[in-house]
Amino acid sequence: MEIPEELVGARVALRHRIGDRDGRPLFTDAVGELSAEGSGAVVVHTRRGPVRVERSAVVAVRAVPPAPPRRAPLAAIVRLEGLCADAWPAQVDRPLGAWRLRAAGGYTGRANGALALGDPGLPMPSALDGVRRFAREHGVPARVQVPVGSPWDRAVAAEGWVLDVGHAKGAEVSVLVAPVADAEPPLGAHIELPSGPSDEWWQLAVGGPPTPAQHQVLAGAPDSAFGVLRDPDGAVLGQVRATVVDDHVHISMLEVVPAARRRGHATALLTAAGSWGRERGARWAVLQVALKNDGARALYDRLGYVEHHRYRYLVPPT
Repeated sequence: MEIPEELVGARVALRHRIGDRDGRPLFTDAVGELSAEGSGAVVVHTRRGPVRVERSAVVAVRAVPPAPPRRAPLAAIVRLEGLCADAWPAQVDRPLGAWRLRAAGGYTGRANGALALGDPGLPMPSALDGVRRFAREHGVPARVQVPVGSPWDRAVAAEGWVLDVGHAKGAEVSVLVAPVADAEPPLGAHIELPSGPSDEWWQLAVGGPPTPAQHQVLAGAPDSAFGVLRDPDGAVLGQVRATVVDDHVHISMLEVVPAARRRGHATALLTAAGSWGRERGARWAVLQVALKNDGARALYDRLGYVEHHRYRYLVPPT
């Protein structure tokens, strides 16, 4: 049948013939994003992988609504948040029951707040008083990082704490994951992945020599690589940081200099970081991106990253 061109790129249900049995045709359905493969076939990108269908076998196709996002189990969210925290080590990381009180001179929200991932071992008002005391002690804002929709998100909000709308990179963050692919960076990409950050890496990351807090957060985790991409003349075009924690490679600090953007350099850096992690036993890549960062989210979506969960920052009411 003729497939309407407006359905290419849309999520569809496509019925196609797969053979015969007892003289009767057999049909099956494929649900996913539709793409064209020349004039003779189409591909439906389903959750289980791509399904190639000859156009002559298609008997019906229709657009369907987007799939509802799968919600990760709470235990999986707790584990992944813990791994991400280990990959982003604060100068001070003090337990409060199952919570982690973190401070790093105010450098980044993740390293300067209470990571709430379980029972703090105190009634909620007392636990939040402890968060305030810790923040005053270390000169950082009183802030709680909670997985969106979790029991701790609801419990902290019930005490009157509100969304931290003033946070520089956004009060709500998406945690994305993807299988680590065994792939080589594109040809012509000259990427170094040393185990320590160079002066050039620091310059692009923080604008010069790091403060003690920046050094601890970015260079304090073991088993890390500090990737630098150069042009053929040796000039730095971009950077990335990769840290292996358990079976995940945590990717952060992805940056391409403005004059070199939209040339595939970010993809090359992500691919190199993932391959580096795979060599060290990582099966999954994980990264965190602010919801308001539409450009980065579009890039990660194209590369196969999917949302695992979200977290947000809550602060005391003014």
